[in-house]
Amino acid sequence: MTHPTDPQLWPANVRVTDGVLSLAGMPVTELAETYGTPSFLLDVADLRARAARYRDAFVGAFAPLGVGVDVYYASKAFLSTAVARWVHAEGLRIDTAAHGELATAIAAGIPGADIGLHGNNKSAAEIRLALGHGVGRIVIDSLPEIELVGSIAAELGVRAPVMVRVTTGVHAGGHEFIATAHEDQKFGLSLASGAALEALERIHADDRLDLLGLHSHIGSQILDPAGFGEAARALLGLRAEFADRTGVLLPEVDLGGGFGIAYVPGEEGVDVAALAADLAGLLAAEAEALGTTLPRLSFEPGRAIVGPTMITLYTVGTVKPVVLDDGGSRLYVAVDGGMSDNIRTALYDADYHAELGSRASTAPAVTARVVGKHCESGDIVVRNVLLPADIDAGDLLAVPATGAYGRSMASNYNLIPRAGVVAVADGQAREIVRRETIEDVLALDMG
Repeated sequence: MTHPTDPQLWPANVRVTDGVLSLAGMPVTELAETYGTPSFLLDVADLRARAARYRDAFVGAFAPLGVGVDVYYASKAFLSTAVARWVHAEGLRIDTAAHGELATAIAAGIPGADIGLHGNNKSAAEIRLALGHGVGRIVIDSLPEIELVGSIAAELGVRAPVMVRVTTGVHAGGHEFIATAHEDQKFGLSLASGAALEALERIHADDRLDLLGLHSHIGSQILDPAGFGEAARALLGLRAEFADRTGVLLPEVDLGGGFGIAYVPGEEGVDVAALAADLAGLLAAEAEALGTTLPRLSFEPGRAIVGPTMITLYTVGTVKPVVLDDGGSRLYVAVDGGMSDNIRTALYDADYHAELGSRASTAPAVTARVVGKHCESGDIVVRNVLLPADIDAGDLLAVPATGAYGRSMASNYNLIPRAGVVAVADGQAREIVRRETIEDVLALDMG
């Protein structure tokens, strides 16, 4: 029994025996027979261990400075009631970005104080639900939202706890669409234009709102952690300026998430322990230079916790060689899912890896492209990967690192039912998100 190639890509409890992949003691052949494919397979122990690792890294780095830290699980990566309970049990709070995520966290029994609400266009219903459940924070994303949140707080007879999302001009990440702190984008209030400071002053003067502090999120799939330090400097500077104007030193700063993971062989994810230690030193020095104390800090990992803990298991269908323009060839391997369960390759030009999971093969490796069954030429799961030349219909193909933004961004394109999520732990498996059926899809059609 061995690990698969490049273990960093795979959940901690994946093993290979005689060519058959197993997860937490369950062979994928058995899981496929019981739950069907495509399926997202979740390593529960690995999920909980990664949540604990992020908690310990940040709390441990700032404890010597006497600074408290909260770690929020960024649920947009993937959320179900079971996942919410598991990460909360490891000491994480839950960050939500829309009504469905908020409702799921509430349904999971997460206390309101441990939930945050984001969103650039929050509805009155979302804000009302959040305040009615007593959420610990609502992150203000625009000037008009100040009045909206304030009016609903007054209606409910509560004081709304809020932070202000600041676009610091620092942006990072693997793709323009997921870099979220530059000026020309939809999120937050600009530091450079003065909108962020204006928001702070308006909230400070509004008795319906309780101003907790500042929030920043600089991007996604960030492998170079330098941007977090730059954003932190900008936020601490704004905090000091606001204190000079009002005499109020805001108690909290949230530096967001976006911590990158490995997707293909040779990549390495962010070393969270090193990142946390570096940030602790940088923030301590910056606060000293500004003549302020350090605020309570929070961070929002999502992808880094759930991403590596899942694999997507597919059944191979059509296999055909295609001649390339340069005279070479590529083996096109079609699977029973595609862009409906992983849109990231098409949307972000993301890279993934894949391996044969149901048997051993001594055939030579050939250049292959894993594609889906949708009516789109861009329906690609893995752009380039080496697979055994004898791969054929009925084989199981496993794609690692699909826990983040796979099921959560899934669609019913071509009216294909969405894949289920199967949680595996200690040789036992259960579906935590049910596989959709054709009947589910048709049930929405009102004729």
